[in-house]
Amino acid sequence: MEPVQYLKYIVGLLVVLGLIALITLLARRFGMVPRVTRDPSSPKRLSVTDVIAIDAKRRLVLVKRDDREHLLLLGPERDLVVEQNIPIKNTAAQSGMSSHE
Repeated sequence: MEPVQYLKYIVGLLVVLGLIALITLLARRFGMVPRVTRDPSSPKRLSVTDVIAIDAKRRLVLVKRDDREHLLLLGPERDLVVEQNIPIKNTAAQSGMSSHE
């Protein structure tokens, strides 16, 4: 191949990447992509507490929401709520009790 052909391929790639960037910016500008804004001073209500791999495709995920936890089984076919509304135990009180025994 001649160097001119390589240059054509590189210019074509840059044009395609530029078009993708332009479409992305336009989609954001005109509100096609939802924006989530959270007040940084507000407490976080949602977090992932623990993740365990069952096998190559499935995961057990413990999600904390407010003062409850939910156990989810995530897989490629479907997601399943294994247990919900698990009360969160006070780990600070438990660790303090175990050190006095």
